[in-house]
Amino acid sequence: MIIRIFKATIPKKLHNEFEVKFKEISVPIVNNYEGFISLEIARPTKWNSNQFVMISRWEKEDDLINFAGDKWNEAHIPEGMEKYIEKCSVSHYENIDLPV
Repeated sequence: MIIRIFKATIPKKLHNEFEVKFKEISVPIVNNYEGFISLEIARPTKWNSNQFVMISRWEKEDDLINFAGDKWNEAHIPEGMEKYIEKCSVSHYENIDLPV
């Protein structure tokens, strides 16, 4: 399993509007791909006051390629979301199974 962590810095004045669009635009796009396992999104706290995050889990690398293309190691910004993002990054990790 591959864990994809997308982080986006959003200006404070756009937080409420971005959060609505994050749920309405970004979440449905990710949910519709084969190999998608799970998704979590989160808003800023006082410790990172402008950073939103999306954590998705994927079965294998080919599933990420199907979702984001050959450059799946780069952030994928859906149409209509560009205006909110000051900067963003994406990181990927292979899951380490924990003993039961």
